[in-house]
Amino acid sequence: MIWLILILAATAAAPFVIEHYRPKMTDGRRGSAPGQFAELSQGVTHYHLSGPTEGPLVMCVHGLTTPSFVWGALTKGLVAMGFRVLVYDLYGRGFSDRPDSLHDKVFFNQQLDDLLVHLSIEEPFHLIGYSMGGAVAAGFTATHPTRVRRLVLLASAGMTRADAPIVRFIRDRGLAGKWLMLAVYPTMLRRGIKAEKSQHAVPAQISEGQEFQLIFQGFVPAVLSSLRGILGRPLEGEHMALRRCQMPVLALWGADDDVIPTSAMGQLAAWNHEVIHEVIEDAGHGMPYTHSDVILEHIAAFLPSPEADDWGHDT
Repeated sequence: MIWLILILAATAAAPFVIEHYRPKMTDGRRGSAPGQFAELSQGVTHYHLSGPTEGPLVMCVHGLTTPSFVWGALTKGLVAMGFRVLVYDLYGRGFSDRPDSLHDKVFFNQQLDDLLVHLSIEEPFHLIGYSMGGAVAAGFTATHPTRVRRLVLLASAGMTRADAPIVRFIRDRGLAGKWLMLAVYPTMLRRGIKAEKSQHAVPAQISEGQEFQLIFQGFVPAVLSSLRGILGRPLEGEHMALRRCQMPVLALWGADDDVIPTSAMGQLAAWNHEVIHEVIEDAGHGMPYTHSDVILEHIAAFLPSPEADDWGHDT
């Protein structure tokens, strides 16, 4: 009987022990990272600023599991158009710190606001959010509408959707949910990465970079904290606020997206009928890196041209 108790105890403790002994993101491991680092109020943030210094600024916010490297192709295209592009790693991902906090709208707003202060960026900018980053971007824009010129949402989270039972359990069941998250999520993510590679032409650096996140302590808890925070409720109020302040919004959706299905488009349209919607054919959830050329065409048509733009004053 005692052996059974010990086995059960070891099984229960295993996910927490494994997470505890994962390597931490340290300054030494940041040595190979491109870009720069900023010591902000909640921790170190990794960022990369590229493009002409006189170009209109575009800020990009990545999603739940893909750090700022997800913007590689789009950054290259935007810089070629004449934009200045700022990408950064949300806390818990990439080369940024892993603070033990609830990853809600206030938390992510603070990181973005801190980074803007650190870089002395005062002029309004264009903001692009992908997946969970769309929820972060919408939340920031609704809170600070005068700081954002135009908002682009790519396969954006934040709309009402039916979660799978395992996701609801993980999100709503406290310590039991955290245990299950630590125990099963790494396998779930690897399977998802493999499935996406079988369906779409995913660049190797994207899939390898996603799997690399699982090595480090704090990544899986950060995903859980985001599920319980910024992704824990629909952003109806935020999107209705964007409508009231007449924020120009472009929303792009993947026709074959099984993470954020096109049904979310109808929900967003109900909240804000002024949003411009476009559906990318044959695109799944990874459209920023599988259909970057098409996305750049839509963005170029939506944002004021850098050559004719009076930066800081929308046309």
